[in-house]
Formats: sequence, C-alpha cells, structure tokens
Amino acid sequence: MKEIVEYIISFLLYGNEDAAKQVGYTADEAEWRNYRVVIVPNGQLGKEIVLPDLSEAKGERLEATGAEHPTWIIHTDIVYNTFFFISRAEELINTQRDEHGRFLAKYSILGQNNRLMIPTVDEYARMLMKLLDLPLPTPSFSKIYLTHDIDTVAHYRHWRGAIGGIMRGQWRKVMASLKNLHNDPAFTFSWLISQDKKVEGAQCIYFIKDTEGKGYDYPQYKLDGKDFETAEQLIVNSGAKIGLHSSYYGGKMTNVVVFTHMVNKESVREGDIIKIKDLYHRSHYLRCSIDDMQMLVNMGITDDFTMMFPDQVGFRLQTTRPVRWINPKTMQLTDLALHPLTVMDCTLSNSNYMNLSEDEAYFECQRLFEKVHQNAGEVVILWHNITIIDDGYHRSLYPKLLNLLIEK
Repeated sequence: MKEIVEYIISFLLYGNEDAAKQVGYTADEAEWRNYRVVIVPNGQLGKEIVLPDLSEAKGERLEATGAEHPTWIIHTDIVYNTFFFISRAEELINTQRDEHGRFLAKYSILGQNNRLMIPTVDEYARMLMKLLDLPLPTPSFSKIYLTHDIDTVAHYRHWRGAIGGIMRGQWRKVMASLKNLHNDPAFTFSWLISQDKKVEGAQCIYFIKDTEGKGYDYPQYKLDGKDFETAEQLIVNSGAKIGLHSSYYGGKMTNVVVFTHMVNKESVREGDIIKIKDLYHRSHYLRCSIDDMQMLVNMGITDDFTMMFPDQVGFRLQTTRPVRWINPKTMQLTDLALHPLTVMDCTLSNSNYMNLSEDEAYFECQRLFEKVHQNAGEVVILWHNITIIDDGYHRSLYPKLLNLLIEK
C-alpha cells in the first residue's frame, strides 16, 4: 500500500520527489507537524471500495508557533479519490453495462454529477502545489498523439464488400476499387498522413487488427495481404508507429507474434504468455474491462490508449496525464501506462452518443484541449480512417482540430 500512496502523491506533484517528502498521509495528529501538507486518510484505501467525496478539497491551516512554514491539513482524502479514478475502481462496484459490455459515462458518478469535463485529479494537483508554494505547470501539451484505428483497409476489395457495394448500386466505385487500391474510399491513409504532418512533434499511431472478421470484428483484413502491406508501407514511411487493436470479443489478442514481427519488436513466449516490449494498444469499440487490462499487464504491453467513455467526451481518468494503472482487485501498481483518450470522432457525431453538429463538436473539443493545455497534459485524438469518407463532417472537422493544436 505504501508504494501506491507514494506513487499517487508523486503523480499529483508532477514527479517532484523532494516535494512529495513534505506531504504526509496520516490520521495521527501527533505526526502532522512533521509535514507541510497532511492528507487525512478516509480508511478505505485497500479496503472496501466506496464512492469518493466530490466536495471541494481545501487545505485547513494548522498554526505552528515559530515554524518556518504552516502545516496544511486536507480532510478530503485526495489520495483515495485519485486511486478511485485512475484505477477505474468504480467499475467493480457498478455493474451497469451497455449491449457491448461497456461502462458508459451516464452510469458513472462523473456523468451523474456533471463532472466529466473537470479533471478533478489535476485540480487536486494544483491545490497541493499551491499549498507547497510550488510553481504550477506551464500551460502546454506535454505530448500530442494523433491516432487512427484501422477497422478496414478497403471497402470493396473483398467479396462481401464488393457484393454489398454492387447491391447498393455502387458498382462504379467497386470496379474502380478493384482496379486500383488507391481508388477505394476507405484507403484514406495518404490524406491522414498529409494532415498529421502539419502538427509538429506529434506522435502518430495506427492501431491495426488481424482477426477472423466475425461479428463486430468484421470486416477482416490480413497482415500478410497486399492491400495491408501497401497501407503499412505508407504508414511506416511517414514515421508513424503501429499499435495493436485487440478483438471486440473479450479483448482477445490475436496473431500477436505476427504483429510484433511486423513492427520489428522482440517477443518472448513464457508458457502461454507472450511478453512484448514497447507495444501500444487500444481495444476495439473501447471495450475493455478490469480483467482485460490485467491481461495487457501479463502480456507486457506498456501503453494503452483506450481510456475514454465511448458515449461522452470528458476525462474518464479525471486527469489529462498518463498514469500507471493500479489494479483495484489486487491493489498492484503496474507498469501499464494509461493514456487518457481526449476525443473520438464517432462519440461526437453518433446519434446514440452525443449527436453533435460540427460547430458543437468543435466547441467541445476546444474546451477539452484548453483543459489539457492548462494542466500540461497529453492530447490523444482518435480519428478512424473510414469516418472521413461518410456523409458527415469528420473530414472537414479533423483539420480544424489540428489547427487548434498548432495555434497553441
């Protein structure tokens, strides 16, 4: 438990270990004067998971005669609250799920209290730094990730897609696609690459899958197919990285050895577990349970980019910064880094989700980016290669969002 407490306090202080030594986490009043700031535990960390106290956390001044600095007492347990949010412990005590088995914003304490757009953990950090007379983080984007999930490489270059296109009267598009891959409407990689290059210093990641193509994993594409190899060459030559887009079904990893070979990473089999170094991951449909996350840890995957509510933009982890995941079942501090997903294209437009107009979507993203910038956090954008070909606004909105990042 000590390791978790120390990690959380250090995280709140942006890694300032010297300042962290001045923060106590104790209910023993006899020890309070040994620290500049004391966080009073609620006694729940490592025990029964309860909903956090969302009232405003404040420091109460403890007067000390002759002391160089006063001691500040925080009676709200911001260590427990931070644990609750960054571990996703709420998903153990709230069993509500949608038809895809996902925990939605509307089920959460954040959605029900209209706090999705408030990065509470980062607010705790700012309060703690002020009480310690530390400078607040300089407004900036610590990192920008422009990410793209490749759910299909081409619409019409497999028999089901071609037949479906012909039946819908799109035989000209089908024939053009069969003649030249670059004519297929889903093969949008050159456009995405050209847009992403405008954002200096951004890290681009393409998440790919190789499944049996059944159910919600349809359509299928093969990593050794010519169409994918063409897309892969464009992606790799652009300097982008490749990540794993795991199956819809239980977060199952398929063909991991093929995948790691393709991205030139080492993989080591230990029994039934394949351990992988430096591999990025995102779950299909943002469908990821506590057990799925532990599976990522067991496989040695180091960075996950799934953490956003699919139905509503906002800060699911209540921070704008990447965190080491704490398994709320085992209370283990893991090496799996969770990168908060800032915005996903279909969340903005889908009629089952936010159902926003382009102007409304732009405004929401502007608000999100401002919060991230204020707290020196990461921006992570998910824009699918296929959403920019529909009749909606995704193709026109994406460059506008990139311009917001450039202007910062």
